[in-house]
Amino acid sequence: MHEAHLMNDFIRKIEQIAFQENAKKVISVKVWLGALTNMSSAHFLEHFIQSSAGTILEGAHIETVISQDLLDKNAQNILIDSLEVDL
Repeated sequence: MHEAHLMNDFIRKIEQIAFQENAKKVISVKVWLGALTNMSSAHFLEHFIQSSAGTILEGAHIETVISQDLLDKNAQNILIDSLEVDL
């Protein structure tokens, strides 16, 4: 359940940014995964594919960076590092 909540928040944040940029499609997303999210790149991608189906994020290329810093203030979060959109 924790992963679904994180992913839904992540998808909403990207959709908001894309909307603000008047984007037609999200091409790629670089993602920072906090050490306490307990998600591998493959696990994140699996959840992303499911959660992004039917949205402007569907089919976007995902690049992940996984933090090892358990004490980072964002250790439980998924952060958007960069985003490429099609206008």
